[in-house]
Amino acid sequence: MARKRKRKSRRRQEGRKILELVPHYSIESGEDKPVTAARKYISGSGIVPPAVLVVKRNEHTTDRYFWAEKGLFGAQYVEENHFLFPSLRSLQPQKPTTIAAVGVH
Repeated sequence: MARKRKRKSRRRQEGRKILELVPHYSIESGEDKPVTAARKYISGSGIVPPAVLVVKRNEHTTDRYFWAEKGLFGAQYVEENHFLFPSLRSLQPQKPTTIAAVGVH
């Protein structure tokens, strides 16, 4: 029996494209929990928001975090709710505005 493919959310796809434009940093968590390793790296390196941190937990698992002005968030949450983050608004694709044609009488 064929497996049904999961529908991809357009909002999340748009958020993923926006996050691709932000600087990414890859680190390893070591002995710390992934979120603790990300916080230590941010404070030690002086990273300014917005940024994405990819934390390698082990050889199979990575966690992604978004560093915003108001703190550290899970990247998946930010993909789905990118419109809530002011630093990402400037990176959003602008919707084309339509100009109504004015007829000459």
